[in-house]
Amino acid sequence: MEHDIRMIWHVAFRKSVMLRVMGQRSATVESILEAARLAMAERGPGKLTLSAVANAAGISRPTLYRWFPTKDDLLAALSAYEEERFDVGLQQVIAAHRAPRRRLDAALRYLMNYLDESMMPDPIGVDPEYALKSIAVSLGPHIEILAGLLGDAMLEVPAVRSRALTPEQASEMFLRMAYSHYLVPHADSEVLLAMMRDFAGISRRTARLMAG
Repeated sequence: MEHDIRMIWHVAFRKSVMLRVMGQRSATVESILEAARLAMAERGPGKLTLSAVANAAGISRPTLYRWFPTKDDLLAALSAYEEERFDVGLQQVIAAHRAPRRRLDAALRYLMNYLDESMMPDPIGVDPEYALKSIAVSLGPHIEILAGLLGDAMLEVPAVRSRALTPEQASEMFLRMAYSHYLVPHADSEVLLAMMRDFAGISRRTARLMAG
């Protein structure tokens, strides 16, 4: 099952890239995917219907079916869309800073904000099977994206600098900590962020100075 989900994701991602390169990814497709993303966050995939997505996107059902003939097609494209959103958003926050430590800190905060803003408020309660599988499928691509975009900023992490961990392993640690907040929400996300900074070698004093 997990292998099948991974295959669906890769096919959808290639389709997404192809559409963008060929200039065929229209505002209509963007509105459909955004409407589906919001609907998923509210009710999970089990209760998601193409009719509801069409209504939320302000389009007719035939228009929706033109792009996504089945619910499976829509869910696969939505997975690719979420990866793209993660990639683009992370690029933007990292590019806003030149100092490696500031880039690393911005990435850590982005991980927390991305999950808070993108995921359903009660993923386990809404659809536990889908929530867990989504995390399992997205972990690998997210590790690659995070490690790749941070580059030499990962050397700010003591465990990476000492070669106890690779940049990819450290990225996985950060992501798993962030995912834990998604699955079992921390009472104060800032406390969890402080824990991630501790692992990253960013002291609380340094964090306050950078924030100021």
